[in-house]
Amino acid sequence: MGEDTAKSTEKAVVVAQSLDLTFQTDDGPVHALKDVHLTVNAGDFVSFIGPSGCGKTTFLRVAAGLETPTGGQVTVNGMTPDEARRKRAYGYVFQSAGLYPWRTIAGNVKLPLEIMGYPRSEQEDRVKNVLRLVDLEGFENKFPWQLSGGMQQRASIARALSFDADILLMDEPFGALDEIVRDHLNEQLLDLWNRTGKTISFVTHSIPEAAYLSTKIVVMSPRPGQIKEVIENPLPKERPLDIRDTPEFLEVTHRVREGLRSVHAYG
Repeated sequence: MGEDTAKSTEKAVVVAQSLDLTFQTDDGPVHALKDVHLTVNAGDFVSFIGPSGCGKTTFLRVAAGLETPTGGQVTVNGMTPDEARRKRAYGYVFQSAGLYPWRTIAGNVKLPLEIMGYPRSEQEDRVKNVLRLVDLEGFENKFPWQLSGGMQQRASIARALSFDADILLMDEPFGALDEIVRDHLNEQLLDLWNRTGKTISFVTHSIPEAAYLSTKIVVMSPRPGQIKEVIENPLPKERPLDIRDTPEFLEVTHRVREGLRSVHAYG
């Protein structure tokens, strides 16, 4: 009964109901998402994994109000995605860092705050706090070209955190980085999530990354993208990197791999 009570008190943050999205192109319609149902609760770390073109990024873009569904609906904190954007409910981290080369790291992180009209003194405080959060103290006055790819991505995450949104939407932010840097950033992101309690939706093509980071792993089918399975991750919240050598971790990756095999067979 205690477990049922705990589940009933979970706050739904992102809710998709009967979500459909068809793009109209010169070559005809492209059915990107089909009948997607999903609930992301407060504090979840949800990874989306599936074959290329299955709609993982499209789902994030719908939640961010960057794409408009052609059927069904998505709500973010009980609002439409457009309303959620105006309320600054989420930060978005793209596949590439997207930093302006003529702005310093502090200037890049500060940009959303300038657009939102935060007072200058508060901008400085927020920039200082989020750079500390992503371990970039002392790099405020550097330019993006002076930082490694991994450091640039951390600056991008800091920018998304600067206005203290409770939700982070992350579109394969580490996909272009080498394995050593990726491992380090996975550790840092997990630590950041543990410290801040943010709700994170994370797109990846990496089975180990999904298993290491997530509380839930959403396995998607080939286009039109459907959710074929949601795997609850039984690993403890505290996860040193060497947990990936344990039988428990390998069992999670096996379940994800089997889920992906089944959707390929389905496709």
